[in-house]
Amino acid sequence: MTRARRAAGALESEIMTVLQRAAEPLTPAAVRQRLDGDLAYTTVVTILTRMHGKGLLVRSKSGRAYRYMPVSDEPGLVARRMYQAMDGRPDRAAVLARFVESLTDQDERLVRSLLGGG
Repeated sequence: MTRARRAAGALESEIMTVLQRAAEPLTPAAVRQRLDGDLAYTTVVTILTRMHGKGLLVRSKSGRAYRYMPVSDEPGLVARRMYQAMDGRPDRAAVLARFVESLTDQDERLVRSLLGGG
């Protein structure tokens, strides 16, 4: 019997959800225990290490393992992804213009309000 593979990024998303719901930083073993399925410990460690490398998690040593926690809440992580998608692009104005064009009227009012012009 073969297991269905997760979509790209799905496991990372599941792990992030587990960490965001936790009351404290978690070890890889604790993350593995809270996930559905029978993932290998090494798989969880690999994903946590990659997420830490991407700057999504902070970690602290706890015995022989690390304890991991998100650097931000979900809105903060989404904002970070938006910034990273735009960072370093020579056409930032064009990217922002396209983004603003795609906003609903309600979201546009919200952005104006947040910028102090609404």
